[in-house]
Amino acid sequence: MNKKVCILYTGGTIGMVPTDRGYAPKKGYFHSLLDEIAQLRYDDMPQWDLVEFDPLLDSSDVSVDEWNAMGQAIKERYDDYDGFVILHGTDTMAYSASALSFMLEGLGKPVVFTGSQIPMCQVRSDGRDNLINSILIAAQGTACEVSIFFGGKLIRGNRATKISADDLIAFTSPNYPTLAEVGIDIRYSKRALTMPVQAGEFKLRRMEHIPIAVLKLFPGMRFDLFEPLVTNDMKAVILEAFGSGNIPSRNTALIDSIMRATENGSLVAVCSQCYAGTARLGAYATSGELKDFGAVSCLDMTTEAAVAKLYYLFSLGLDDAALRRALGTNLRGEVSV
Repeated sequence: MNKKVCILYTGGTIGMVPTDRGYAPKKGYFHSLLDEIAQLRYDDMPQWDLVEFDPLLDSSDVSVDEWNAMGQAIKERYDDYDGFVILHGTDTMAYSASALSFMLEGLGKPVVFTGSQIPMCQVRSDGRDNLINSILIAAQGTACEVSIFFGGKLIRGNRATKISADDLIAFTSPNYPTLAEVGIDIRYSKRALTMPVQAGEFKLRRMEHIPIAVLKLFPGMRFDLFEPLVTNDMKAVILEAFGSGNIPSRNTALIDSIMRATENGSLVAVCSQCYAGTARLGAYATSGELKDFGAVSCLDMTTEAAVAKLYYLFSLGLDDAALRRALGTNLRGEVSV
């Protein structure tokens, strides 16, 4: 196999070592772990290079700056490799995969996020299989999009959400089928790999620091706590509402705050707290006022995808009407048509 894959190591559990304060990444250590994996040197493995980020991060510390750094690393090497593997911590992997799916415009090569639940320095680590299969998938060039490989399944990055801190199958794609399953063979789903057509050559769209808030509703919530978010500086508020987009209707404090948010120019977007399903504003009376105030449904997007998409759309500098239209438009396979 003459394919070349670039491994971008950003940090995360896969390369961590035990310390007095718990697991943490160690600079310069991961390459020695790779040297111990004999399969990485087999003839039927693609060539690979490792790029280690500095500093290495627990994914809890990943932000817009790190998304831009990942995107820049791919941009600088795009013509030199057939595919890319990004080693990343699991906690915010779905956010990063969603962000890169929008940032990498005109992407024509696989970008596969992976990591592990158990560090590779441990005997039972799931990192070896995840890494080996991710390299092979990145080299094959079949899934030319941003994806996550974990626990034997390849899923669309902007459809993923983390469901377990303990199980080796850490991610699921609640509203979209898997792109591939790995057993004796790597079995791709041609139907699932369908993507909206992107015009133009590959380029990186950097994310800007945009004031965005996520508010998860719960029974008995003190809605006056929502007030500090309602400022002229807040560009968007994502409400994680009940069911198909419902909110408490008998307490006027939340409605008043949402009304002030829209008056201040903030976009109010609505996701469902349910893993699977769609936010349908107006389906129930308890979501009717959201629709009246101009809230926008995120349909069946995950919260992670909605956050990343809003960062992207605001970074494009769209006007309000265009941004609202784009939020509900399927750009990278993140929302069902």
